[in-house]
Amino acid sequence: MLHSDPLLTRPTLTHTGLLARAVDGLKGEAASPAEMWRLLTDNYIVDLDAVAALMPIPEPEPVWLAARG
Repeated sequence: MLHSDPLLTRPTLTHTGLLARAVDGLKGEAASPAEMWRLLTDNYIVDLDAVAALMPIPEPEPVWLAARG
């Protein structure tokens, strides 16, 4: 993912182990998965598919059926 400042060098995280360590290190700073995505893409050049594989899958909201009456 391209950074807004091309002159600023950022580490490239393509190996899953390094990416997992970066995610683990940023857990305390990120309040939500969206914040984690922002922190990762602001600080590193990452493979977005690899990040998606490491991020927790959001649980779907239950759909409640109308009661039969």
